Amino acid sequence: MSPEIVKLLLQGVEETIFMVAVSGIIATVIGIPLGILLVTTDKGHILENAPINRVFGTIVNIIRSVPFIILMVAIIPFTKLVAGTSIGTLAACVPLTIVAIPFLSRLVETSVRDIDYGLIEAAQSMGATPFQIIRKVLLPEALPTIINNITVLIVSLIGSSAMAGAVGGGGLGDIAIRYGYQRFRTDVMLATIVILIIGVNAIQAFGDFLSRKTNKR
Repeated sequence: MSPEIVKLLLQGVEETIFMVAVSGIIATVIGIPLGILLVTTDKGHILENAPINRVFGTIVNIIRSVPFIILMVAIIPFTKLVAGTSIGTLAACVPLTIVAIPFLSRLVETSVRDIDYGLIEAAQSMGATPFQIIRKVLLPEALPTIINNITVLIVSLIGSSAMAGAVGGGGLGDIAIRYGYQRFRTDVMLATIVILIIGVNAIQAFGDFLSRKTNKR
């Protein structure tokens, strides 16, 4: 494999890391609170509010129903407005983030729902406010699972970023299509696959490690 291809692969790795990092961080900052909101505003919970729960739940369901490749094309005007362009790694971060937020929020919602409601009732009996319950009961109890959720999100984003590369988003997906597939370079295609496999396994292992460390059970 020529030095030019190696340099190209390294650039692809950098672009993929950039896309996954930006969309993953934004999705984590917004998706975790959204997931908690979907639980706590549900019927019979500590912040019960049916209209808010229904509105946010519907928005999450709508976005999750649209395949990523279609969403990328559908929101091109919005992507241009936010990123100033509809191609490249920065532009790809927009649809990746939009997809990642509801994906993570549903995972977090499931994690928080699994918490024994008796813990919440115990906190309420001691006079804890809803926000104290969220901070001192829900988040600590769900933290190991939330870390697993974030790990799943990052792995999913790696796959989506490769798909984004196929339509001008840059990264390893772009290299695999333009240099591997279109130019019949099997070595380039295999190299991108190996890099992605190594990256996914490393992230999964690190996520599992953090989850075990934070699990006090």
